[in-house]
Amino acid sequence: MGCPPPQRLLQSAPFSKKAIKRWGLENFICDFQSQQCWLSQKDNLKQREPSNPISFHFPSSCSSSYLLPFLFLSPLFHFATFMAAVNFLSLCIALLLTLTLTLTHSASDVVLLLQEIKPSLQGTAENLLLLSWNTSVPLCQWRGLKWAFSNGSSLLCTDLSSPHWTSLSLYKNPFLHLVSLRLPSANLSGALPREIGELTNLQSLYLSVNSLSGAIPLELGYSTSLSDIDLSHNLLEGSLPTSIWNLCDRLISLRLHGNSLSGSLPEPALPDSTCKNLQFLDLGQNTFTGNFPDFIVGFHGLKQLDIGDNMFSGQIPPTITELKLEKLNLSHNNFTGVLPNFGTSNFGVEVFEGNSPGLCGPPLRTCNGGSGLSSGAVAGLVIGLMTAAVVLVSLLIGYFQGKRKKNVDDDEEEEEFDEGEDEETGNGGGGDGKFILFQGGEHLTLEDVLNATGQVMEKTSYGTVYKAKLADGGTIALRLFKEGSCRDRISCLPVIKQLGRIRHENLIPLRAFYQGKRGEKLLIYDYLPNKTLYELLHESREGKPVLNWARRHKIALGIARGLAHLHGLETPITHGNVRSKTVLVDDFFVARLNEFGLDKIMVPAVADEIVAFAKTDGYKAPELQQMKKCNSRTDVYAFGILLLEILLGKKPGKRSRTGEFVDLPSLVKVAVLEETTMEIFDVELLKGIRNPMEEGLVQILKLAMGCCAPVTSVRPAMDEIVRQLEENRPRNRSALYSPAETRSGSVTPF
Repeated sequence: MGCPPPQRLLQSAPFSKKAIKRWGLENFICDFQSQQCWLSQKDNLKQREPSNPISFHFPSSCSSSYLLPFLFLSPLFHFATFMAAVNFLSLCIALLLTLTLTLTHSASDVVLLLQEIKPSLQGTAENLLLLSWNTSVPLCQWRGLKWAFSNGSSLLCTDLSSPHWTSLSLYKNPFLHLVSLRLPSANLSGALPREIGELTNLQSLYLSVNSLSGAIPLELGYSTSLSDIDLSHNLLEGSLPTSIWNLCDRLISLRLHGNSLSGSLPEPALPDSTCKNLQFLDLGQNTFTGNFPDFIVGFHGLKQLDIGDNMFSGQIPPTITELKLEKLNLSHNNFTGVLPNFGTSNFGVEVFEGNSPGLCGPPLRTCNGGSGLSSGAVAGLVIGLMTAAVVLVSLLIGYFQGKRKKNVDDDEEEEEFDEGEDEETGNGGGGDGKFILFQGGEHLTLEDVLNATGQVMEKTSYGTVYKAKLADGGTIALRLFKEGSCRDRISCLPVIKQLGRIRHENLIPLRAFYQGKRGEKLLIYDYLPNKTLYELLHESREGKPVLNWARRHKIALGIARGLAHLHGLETPITHGNVRSKTVLVDDFFVARLNEFGLDKIMVPAVADEIVAFAKTDGYKAPELQQMKKCNSRTDVYAFGILLLEILLGKKPGKRSRTGEFVDLPSLVKVAVLEETTMEIFDVELLKGIRNPMEEGLVQILKLAMGCCAPVTSVRPAMDEIVRQLEENRPRNRSALYSPAETRSGSVTPF
């Protein structure tokens, strides 16, 4: 039980009524430490302030929890009779007896609770932020806490010199409540204390991006004033307590994303609970199991729902379409059956991807057993077909004139090439050369390829890349090498054979190869209507998706995985030309490497030219000055430069206008020496990041610098780079969702 404010006890004193009537009870401020009361320092009262304070003290016969005031002489005191004093004491005793039954928790009770909560939150190591939770520090300076009075006004440290803020009267005030506990990214490593459930006036609890472990206590559901809970990106485990739905009537947001919570999702105790105020429910990236929680479709106020990256199974109920959802994520579960018709909601493939193959319906595959195209594939075809003002060129003019006919006589070279390879087939090359198909290119014919019309996409000193439209409306990418740029036929074919077998999510696959009688060579790839990483990073940002840290990390990890796959093959492949212009990025921020392994089919002079170009672009490893032959370690160096380019948002290499050479590792070294490391990161990368240290940015920066080490033996291998990138994932991975809807200046979903 708390003590009544001194003002209330002043009001009970018959000989002070005249003073109270004159000045107004609300204008008195009392201090328990000095045991005195003053008129407040308001401008309109300065001239009427009494010259001496009214004093009181604690009699030894009373508990320290209660106050029995004794007033002494002052200019406000009109001395009364002894009987008046006796009457006053009787009145005080009656008042104190009443208070023992009626008073609610005072701030001092909450302070005691916080002293119990503090060690649970901080764990074994002392937490600097929680050092302020000390009774020698004014309440308004306790970090992460917000206090408010019963009338709704907040407690502010507007005048620390006033005894009102430093006295014990604040701790004893029954009208002062703790309304918010906000400590995100605070390096908390303990457990979620059950005493939080006793904070009955707490309205918001924000403890995201910490290392809190253990279970969510049952008592959390007893803090009946809670409306906003964010415990996302911690190490919480166990099941979600049913008591959480006790808060249903007040709850507005519940965010538990990125923990290790498991089991089935408990239903509210009351079967008709609608949680009418709940707008944001984020349970993504946990290990919840069971069928889709049907009771969620009764939460009609929901605007954002994320249950992605769990282990839910069964069918998605059609009634989910009754919710007026602005954001939805059901991806990476085990859902099956037919997707409900979401009408005009226009949820993309990313909302449902990664579920059981049995999940079908728009925007996924069709449900009739066919292999219908996804909306993403259809969109790619539409983009290819709608290209305006296509420049018609005759591919391979001068190479493929004359009558084209099937060649029924396979020559000795093709027999050697096809032997024992199930995924590649000769397609009767024709008298002009040989046409080899690889997995995924079976639908192509030499006739279609040679009659395709194309648009020049890129020209280099060793060849030209075309975007080619086939007669059936499909689109492919063709790389035509200049005569004399490649090795002889016998030397090239084994390398092409290996490149045609490579399949990885982060590598653009080779679909077919044509080699003519006169030495001309043509590589056929899938056409991907995507931007290069260079374009995303350095060209105009208007209308492009926000490149936050979560998305850049996914791109970097994809590139690293692709390179690690190449380096880990039985016969390792060196990319040889790693740079932002050879990385394509799709709408879901999946990176795909292009042009890998081409240096192995080039004549030495052309291979040296590629290396020289890498130097101009700033990706060339220092040892290439002497040996001039790429290997896995030079790939690692180029990846390190590319990773710095992603982190800093700066173009490496020589500037075409000024001739200035930008050395990214040197920029980082200078920033470290000047202790301005946090200022070197790209501004757009930092959007939405509360604590760059917690997001692993510094660790990834160190990794990039290690890749760029001058000594080759110091550089990590690509599989080690992948491991470190995976260990330092961004905490807010939900920022990857809804790429088409998240543009510069908009709010990242969830």
